[in-house]
Amino acid sequence: MDANTGHSIGYARVSTDDQEAQLQHDALTEAGCVRIFTDKASGKNTDRSELAAALDYLRPGDTLCVWKLDRFARSLIDLVAMVDGLAARGIGFKVLTGALAGIDPNTADGRLMLQVVGAMAEFERSLIKDRTRAGLEAAKAQGRTGGRPTVMDADKLAAAKARRAKGESVTVVAKALGVSRATLYRALAGTE
Repeated sequence: MDANTGHSIGYARVSTDDQEAQLQHDALTEAGCVRIFTDKASGKNTDRSELAAALDYLRPGDTLCVWKLDRFARSLIDLVAMVDGLAARGIGFKVLTGALAGIDPNTADGRLMLQVVGAMAEFERSLIKDRTRAGLEAAKAQGRTGGRPTVMDADKLAAAKARRAKGESVTVVAKALGVSRATLYRALAGTE
């Protein structure tokens, strides 16, 4: 980015609160970004407040930098619309890593590459979703289910009912069984 025409502004995104965006921040800082906006939200989540803030913050001559294309948009339609919106405002767009690193989406060649890579990424996500669904269905057919294991098995539930029938408080019973009060309330719901 030419320092005389604007600033590089970074956008980073991780999908969950458990993930860290430090790798993205380091790359964006190294690329000269003077400010970085970070979302902790799934890419398919349309309510990404930090992306909205970054788009609002950008001025003509600035460049929006993202570490990787999938951190910015999750569908080809969204990608093209956002990049077109930036270009219409006189704002550049730069991807630091991956197939679009160094491509200028404002040229005919760059726009073609942007659309091809965006379409391939969307296709790959669809394949992953299909494989995941097939795997879950196969596991279900074999009697396996996903999710967190239950904390309250039949023995604990019977013990909880017996202790509650003796008049023990939920707090005392939960502590004795090694579960939270909320878990005990859920397990006992409709049984007392």
